[in-house]
Amino acid sequence: MVFIADYGAGNLHSVNKALEFLGVKTVVSSDPAELSDYRKVLVPGVGAFGPAMESFQRSGFGEALLEHIDKGRHVLGICLGMQLLFTESHEMGVHQGLNVVEGEVKLFDAPDDKVPQIGWNSVDVTGESELFKGIDDHTFFYFVHSYYCEPCNQSDIAATTFFAGKNFCSAIEKNGIFAVQFHPEKSSDAGLQVLKNFAKC
Repeated sequence: MVFIADYGAGNLHSVNKALEFLGVKTVVSSDPAELSDYRKVLVPGVGAFGPAMESFQRSGFGEALLEHIDKGRHVLGICLGMQLLFTESHEMGVHQGLNVVEGEVKLFDAPDDKVPQIGWNSVDVTGESELFKGIDDHTFFYFVHSYYCEPCNQSDIAATTFFAGKNFCSAIEKNGIFAVQFHPEKSSDAGLQVLKNFAKC
């Protein structure tokens, strides 16, 4: 069973449909008090960091998610949901994140005609990975983003992707904390495998 956090800034319906297609039971809820009943939570997200973080904290999911992680339970952040897990973002000012992954969210330093990254790009897995089991290295996934995550600790990086002249962190694995910058629910069979792996881990 996967709990999908509805905090007002997520593409939760497409993610929910993808998990249902895989036969994974889900619950979509805007009540953070219910999170304590579940071992896995998925944090989707689209939009800007600041308003999303404000909505996440105002809804009570910020505190609930930190308690969830402290219990050793699993979380999967997708796209903006990945970025919210970081220490801070530099999107239209400086905004504090949840700080469960030390690092910053930065704008790609590239010409305006290249940003945002929209479309398919390959993902290079950095080592043993629970999230990418059964998935070939250099597999393509679907991205939509202008900002990328830069962790302080290289050991937190599960995969990288090349865009705008740099290899950026496109996936995180850290003590039950999983996150991906791409959209698995829009990434065909490989994306479904990522969701399946999270549900099984």
